[in-house]
Amino acid sequence: MHSFIPPKRFFPYLSWTDIQAMPDKENVVIIQPVGAIEQHGPHLPLIVDAAIGVGVLGKALAKLDSNIPAYALPSINYGKSNEHWHFPGTITLSTETLTATIMEVGDSIYRAGFRKLVLMNSHGGQPQVMQLAARDLHVKYGDFSVFPLFTWRVPNITKELLTPKEAKLGMHAGDAETSLMLALLPEQVQLDKALAEYPPEQSETSLLSWEGQLPVAWVTRDISQSGVIGDATTATKEKGDRILESVSDGWVQVIRDIYNFQPPQIG
Repeated sequence: MHSFIPPKRFFPYLSWTDIQAMPDKENVVIIQPVGAIEQHGPHLPLIVDAAIGVGVLGKALAKLDSNIPAYALPSINYGKSNEHWHFPGTITLSTETLTATIMEVGDSIYRAGFRKLVLMNSHGGQPQVMQLAARDLHVKYGDFSVFPLFTWRVPNITKELLTPKEAKLGMHAGDAETSLMLALLPEQVQLDKALAEYPPEQSETSLLSWEGQLPVAWVTRDISQSGVIGDATTATKEKGDRILESVSDGWVQVIRDIYNFQPPQIG
């Protein structure tokens, strides 16, 4: 049941009396992985985002100092994936359903006495949902610190391993995700079906972009026939192993920082 998570760090393996007796619950770090079940081209399984989140978190928790209390909740595998719903197999929740789920998980974690919750999101289509839910939980419970974080945004070397074009335009099911899946679930990767497909480039004089500071709303079929947005043909397990080590190292640092975090006491 714990998948990549070390058993001693898997929250559901605790009993209610374990939780009741846990010391210093205000500083225990509870981590909620949030992924997606959505298309990732013809070469990758639907579970990519959920697998990456749990895989990275498990590696990080295995490296984490045993004196830092941190526990992983079971992954929320369904996400807001309607940008991919034209591709068979994608399962999507509405913004409202995903937000309500996160809010109610947060309610339960707070009621149990914990005061630090990480929303570890691995799907690029829903960071804003995490941010809004985190803010609403903090508004609801003023002493609840909630951290809406994206798995890939911790310090890591991933972009150093990609071509300049991939680093700029690769967004989905490309080199980085495929390489990492070769490290995590190699038997589920059909590398013989890997391909490269990039979105149409904006004019060099345009300030707009598909992602970034001034984006336009899109669904995947607007910019990709295959569901791939990037180059999966250059992926390797060696690259994936390096990415896994680097991203998980970044998460060790973040979890440590959250454990040490003290809310501001202004006024």
